[in-house]
Amino acid sequence: MRVLGIETSCDETGVALYDSERGLLAHTLHSQVALHAEYGGVVPELASRDHVQRALPLIQMALDQAGLDKSDIDGVAYTAGPGLMGALLVGASIGRSLAWAWGVPAVGVHHMEGHLLAPMLEETPPEFPFVALLVSGGHTQLVEVTGIGQYQLLGESLDDAAGEAFDKTAKMLGLGYPGGPILAKLATQGDPERFTFPRPMVDRPGLDFSFSGLKTFALNTFHKHPDAQADIARAFEDAVVDTLAIKCKRALKQTGLKRLVIAGGVSANTRLREKLHQLTAGLGGEVYYPRPEFCTDNGAMIAYAGHQRLLHGQHEPIAIKAQPRWPMDSLTSL
Repeated sequence: MRVLGIETSCDETGVALYDSERGLLAHTLHSQVALHAEYGGVVPELASRDHVQRALPLIQMALDQAGLDKSDIDGVAYTAGPGLMGALLVGASIGRSLAWAWGVPAVGVHHMEGHLLAPMLEETPPEFPFVALLVSGGHTQLVEVTGIGQYQLLGESLDDAAGEAFDKTAKMLGLGYPGGPILAKLATQGDPERFTFPRPMVDRPGLDFSFSGLKTFALNTFHKHPDAQADIARAFEDAVVDTLAIKCKRALKQTGLKRLVIAGGVSANTRLREKLHQLTAGLGGEVYYPRPEFCTDNGAMIAYAGHQRLLHGQHEPIAIKAQPRWPMDSLTSL
């Protein structure tokens, strides 16, 4: 089965083709970073309009890369949520319409399930069960995963997601957009001994997160030391990484599992990967993550996740539906 995947949940238009036998055949991506940079954040209306312009050319580009024609496609997968409503509707409209025109089934994919399954595209994918840390600009969640669609939420952020806190802190420090990667790069130049930031919610039981207070702590430190951007960036990054690692260790011990998967934009952070490698090695386990290009939003993860669900007979009726809010634990188990 060959599946076309379309991702348009926020500010990146991603398209990919996945084949049951040959794996990933092609993937193309257009980022809207330059479009939103002057506003310091994503403008939903501009994002939706750009998806309209980019999606069809990227679909044709992916078909050309794979040497395929539309008649070779057996199914279409598109991101149905969560995300920006207008952006989601663009991908859902295009995906469902193409499937109807081509006479093939279509399936709406949960954006975070796509991220969770992205490591399956690697040469050495994780086996079920495992604990997943989904960490991005919109979500920070710990999930026990026993199979596709078999998800138990263990903990999540009560306010800002980790990636959101990175971006907001970078903005407060006067860094560019998108702020998270810039802050992480600046942190490599910082003195890890100069400031010590709190590790929020690690002194209480449970697996929930909170990063809004840490963001405020960084701002107050910056007001006192306006010339210490790099040192503040390092202290902030260390605090986030340590907090995530502490909660991951608790989740592994609570579930009795040895395998950890990290996915989402923040999973590309080098310091986080190093920390979780050390953690899992110390526990006799392993950590898995997607290649950097598949950490951020992309069509490959949607094509793969949609392929799994189409293989099991799941498909959408002839209707265009998007869900800006969609609990992952409500998904159908395969």
